[in-house]
Amino acid sequence: MEKVAVIHTAFEDKPSTVAFVDVDSNLSLIEKLEYAYRWTQNIMDSWSLKGEQDGNDNVTVVGNFHVDENGKKWGMRSTSVGDQMLVGTEKYVVASFGFKTLDGEQI
Repeated sequence: MEKVAVIHTAFEDKPSTVAFVDVDSNLSLIEKLEYAYRWTQNIMDSWSLKGEQDGNDNVTVVGNFHVDENGKKWGMRSTSVGDQMLVGTEKYVVASFGFKTLDGEQI
């Protein structure tokens, strides 16, 4: 297994690592990125609150949850265009379609 770090940068004042996703090391780079992207999406429920449908045991949630004035804990947002993923020592950016290197090269 290998880890992909998911870093939310698109809507934040500063980058924040929100998850480490365990991926099969035999997958291609694009498959690793797609897997990490999919399992940090709120499609049917909450990936970060480990909902029944979007929760995944291969995802370790890190960072702080927002707790409102009533004490309700809110899940994290979905990974979006502009967010980053770290695979090994290389960072990749979520693009409108697929992923790009930090230099803007489509992969």
